[in-house]
Amino acid sequence: MEVNQVSASKDSLPSSEPDCLTALALPEILPDPVIYYDEYKYMQDLQMLRNQMGLALPLVMCMERFSVSQTRRLPFLRSSNLMDDVLTGRCSEISFADYLKRPDYEQPQRSPHIIMEELLGIRI
Repeated sequence: MEVNQVSASKDSLPSSEPDCLTALALPEILPDPVIYYDEYKYMQDLQMLRNQMGLALPLVMCMERFSVSQTRRLPFLRSSNLMDDVLTGRCSEISFADYLKRPDYEQPQRSPHIIMEELLGIRI
């Protein structure tokens, strides 16, 4: 019967220092505040307002944002978060999506008349 011995030397343990191969194989995981920066900043602003002015103003702002998120658009219009951007103050900022947005990812535009006829069940 053979017994294999495992040595726990420094050479046998995986390196904790990043090298080129591990950097390509395992992408760095960003913390939540970096990924969701806008939401994180908005929640910090609400917390600051709550500490300074009480609960009423942040509550009104959250209700306005919730009602904007429930608003639907017509099916033939392009999707836009303009109302949410105005409420959160992002309308005056130029972000990554503003200048590197590819037209390939846009929704195909169809005739509004054809779409509404399909939705209402009208056949000509």
